[in-house]
Amino acid sequence: MRLHELLQIKPGVTAVIGSGGKTTLLAALARELPGTVILCTTTHILPFPEMPFLEAPTASDLLRHRVICVGTPQADGKLTAPACTIAALRALADYVLVEADGSRQLPLKAHAPHEPVIPPEAAQTICVIGASGFGRPICDVVHRPELFCSLTGADWHAPATPALAAHAIAAEGLCDRVFVNQLDTPADWPLAAALVQQLSVPVAGGSLRTGSYQLFSDANSSK
Repeated sequence: MRLHELLQIKPGVTAVIGSGGKTTLLAALARELPGTVILCTTTHILPFPEMPFLEAPTASDLLRHRVICVGTPQADGKLTAPACTIAALRALADYVLVEADGSRQLPLKAHAPHEPVIPPEAAQTICVIGASGFGRPICDVVHRPELFCSLTGADWHAPATPALAAHAIAAEGLCDRVFVNQLDTPADWPLAAALVQQLSVPVAGGSLRTGSYQLFSDANSSK
């Protein structure tokens, strides 16, 4: 099953939050979706080097380029939110994929009250988590570890586990679906099973690096 089918990406706006591979997930989806795609952010993102960048796209731009990246350039080389609205972008493309979160390149995170910045037009929100953080101290692998510990009751120096990550995701209630990245071999897949036991949203996962994916639970089998 292809990635966009696994995550049930439908035409419209999809927001991606969390940590551990959001930008890579957006790029992978954009490459395989069967239609025109706009990539953008409501926070900050690095440009996609393999995709055209435009500040003010038009319908004709989507005729020339199936996938484009839209945003506002910053002095540090990153992009912030586009000058136009997400609704305006939705009128131009079949799919609008929005990175709606930041994680400072850490594999796990908890969200402050002002996060994530999910556009109201989003029909689905996917939370990405990085399995490389499991088994390592929370203080080393979690963005906003103090909030993660508050949500889970864990100690700052305790190892991050799939169960704790699931507890935090469930407590926040921000997403419709979870994607566990960095499960680079089948031997890593049981890490996702621990999340399935505690989450009532579908859980998929695999390795964006190798292109291997699996559905671990759907909405009907989740508890």
